[in-house]
Amino acid sequence: MKRKYPTVPSSIPDDAGKKHPEIRTLYPGIELSFFSVSGKDSFHVCHDPMAHMLEINYCISGRIGWHMSNGNQIYLGPGDFSLNTMDICGNSTITLPNGSYKGLAISIDLEQLSANPPAPLIGANITGELLREKYCKDGLCTALAGSEAVQNIFKAFYQSPEEIRLAYQKIKVLELLLVLSRMETGHEKRLTEYRSEQVEIIRRIHDQLTRNMEQRYSIESLSKQFLMNPTTLKSMFKAIYGTSVAAHIREHRMEYAAQLLQTSNLSIADIAMKVGYDSQSRFSSVFKSQYQMLPKEYRRKYMEGMSVPEILE
Repeated sequence: MKRKYPTVPSSIPDDAGKKHPEIRTLYPGIELSFFSVSGKDSFHVCHDPMAHMLEINYCISGRIGWHMSNGNQIYLGPGDFSLNTMDICGNSTITLPNGSYKGLAISIDLEQLSANPPAPLIGANITGELLREKYCKDGLCTALAGSEAVQNIFKAFYQSPEEIRLAYQKIKVLELLLVLSRMETGHEKRLTEYRSEQVEIIRRIHDQLTRNMEQRYSIESLSKQFLMNPTTLKSMFKAIYGTSVAAHIREHRMEYAAQLLQTSNLSIADIAMKVGYDSQSRFSSVFKSQYQMLPKEYRRKYMEGMSVPEILE
């Protein structure tokens, strides 16, 4: 099939740490693409507004956020997926809250699906109009936390044996369409959309925490400083970054500590202070839980030129 449109991920600039997407045509009008992108910046996406094209995005790993043209933002984490017609994302911004994202996208020509569905779906009454009305009515982007059954369908697109993967993908996209056509969306967990103004506040909070890791902040103090309800602050932070405020800043502290252990002659006690720990023993315990070794062991192995473990997911 001659490509008539760009997928949203392939519209990200090539200098954004993007790997060339793998694209497969499964049926006329239905394409599957895999992509990987990394970076800390936001990426502007611009393509023709195509109301007849449905895009289904599924997060394999990392996190991604879309700032849609309606002013709302959605975030996908591992196992989440979204459905939207490609008119609402034609002029949007993509963000990577944690610096990387791997996912798959299924693009479907809704007009072709109605006029000429894949042979196994003939008579199943799965039309482009049905999918558009159900998931994309009035410019809606539907974002869902997939159930185990839905996640198993998506996983088969990339976890099946290589020698039979294309056959699996052709079967699974039909299964996915059948499930989507019958799914009661109220039974799936809808992901919350957030206003851009709220998201900007959370980003400012994140920047303050990560730029001042020697300081300790409470949820209450941040809530007062940024004039945001504590419950809203906690829930939005987790939706955007995937973990709680405490867990997220702890990971950043340990990453910075590992960097200091590699690049400085500071004592363990001084490094502990720089990442917000008055107690060296407490710091060492937290560091070990993340890197599976004490700070002094980590430094010794690095100095000896041995490999050190990656940060735990």
